[in-house]
Amino acid sequence: MDIHTHYVPLGWPDLATAAGPAPDWPWLRVTSERDAMIMVGSREFRRIGADCWDADTRLADMAADGIDAQVISPTPVFFHYDRPADQAIKVAKIFNDLALEICAPAPGRLLPFAQVPLQDPDAACRELDRCLANGHHGVEIGNHVGDRDLDDEGIVTFLQHCADRGAPVFVHPWDMPASPRLDRWMAQWLTGMPAETHLSVLALILGGVFDRVPDTLRICFAHGGGSFAFWLGRLENAWHRRADVIATSAHPPSHYTDRFSVDSVVFEPTALRTLVDTLGASQVMVGSDYPYPLGERPVGEVVHRSDFLDEAGRAAILGGNARRFLGLPPV
Repeated sequence: MDIHTHYVPLGWPDLATAAGPAPDWPWLRVTSERDAMIMVGSREFRRIGADCWDADTRLADMAADGIDAQVISPTPVFFHYDRPADQAIKVAKIFNDLALEICAPAPGRLLPFAQVPLQDPDAACRELDRCLANGHHGVEIGNHVGDRDLDDEGIVTFLQHCADRGAPVFVHPWDMPASPRLDRWMAQWLTGMPAETHLSVLALILGGVFDRVPDTLRICFAHGGGSFAFWLGRLENAWHRRADVIATSAHPPSHYTDRFSVDSVVFEPTALRTLVDTLGASQVMVGSDYPYPLGERPVGEVVHRSDFLDEAGRAAILGGNARRFLGLPPV
């Protein structure tokens, strides 16, 4: 089972008309039946193919990789946390309903996750409830809303709601800091995304979120949790020794490593071993970032290449953990 994939619909209503006037709404420039370009205003954002919207294409790729089911989440460019909440609500409803259409040909195999207007916690809770009633299996959120991280009171309210509803949460980095130093080599993706994810895990721990939200919250971080596993020792040292970090959480950071999961998109067995050694095999799930170029194909290859895993650990990472995350019965 693959818990980290994305979709883009083959077109959507004009957002300036549907959601309200604003600069640089995204739209899709379709170049053929199987190719398109996501546009943000007049700027080219990302070239995509039919694997973003066509169920048959996805299912064929899943069969080739031995994947039984995919969680299909929004592409973060459509979150629009920086827009007025009433506009973000309308956009979320449009894309959430289109996600159901994309997944409809393969119920039980293509599992849609919703997006919500996270800048308005009450509206986010209402949209989550609507989506769960309509057939979504969980929610994907960005790792921050402007300068508000995951320990912001409004976001904690939403996470509490997810725990109460039993809705799994997938956290994906987005809106990375920009600077001339990050404009080459895809540095925003290669360094910014891991750093953003690391920071957001810290917010849940040092911000005391795990102390306030019950352990029924099922939350997973993309891209192996960023750089968190490698630097847990540094964080632990600071918690014990630095006055501005000591006792910010009820327990040392290592106490919380069973409160969240990460995906396996780290590409090398040595990196996967760090995740397993730090978090435990029970906290890692196969994810691919399909269908984007920085994703893993064949899906789960790093797990199959990792000879340090025993049979039980490999089986858990390949599927058992994801079923628990999604609230599905074990096979």
